[in-house]
Amino acid sequence: MVLYFNNYAFTKLQRMEKVIIGRIDRADFPKLGLSDIDIKIDTGAYTSSIHCNHIREEDNILCCTFLDPKHPEYNGKEMRFSDYDITAVKSSNGEIQYRYVVQSNITIFQKTFKISLTLSSREDMRFPVLIGRKFLTKKFIVDTELTDVSHSQKVL
Repeated sequence: MVLYFNNYAFTKLQRMEKVIIGRIDRADFPKLGLSDIDIKIDTGAYTSSIHCNHIREEDNILCCTFLDPKHPEYNGKEMRFSDYDITAVKSSNGEIQYRYVVQSNITIFQKTFKISLTLSSREDMRFPVLIGRKFLTKKFIVDTELTDVSHSQKVL
């Protein structure tokens, strides 16, 4: 069976390979040493971002600390990245910001995926991590009525 949507053909098999994720969940970021971090799924955002502090470049090495000192998973550990980039990100109000981007990984639904994360100050936001379309594409279907779908399946 072939389904058509916006001039794209999908087989029933292709459609079933995507996992349903809710609007919020929790994830692990093994390379960053972070576990059970609240994430918000945002199909309006293209990039994914994570809250961090004390961002600086030192001898072509990017240094930063993830999360906020008030966050229960905050460890104060400074992370160092030799492989990083800078990208332009358009905010919801149309303003363009330039942010550092690092490559990391994320574990959800008991699988670990590669993810590009922009570094930003999200201290005024409820969720320290925002997951955007670039990561979600071809992997997930978002059901906004659901929450913590991956976390509820996590084996402790």
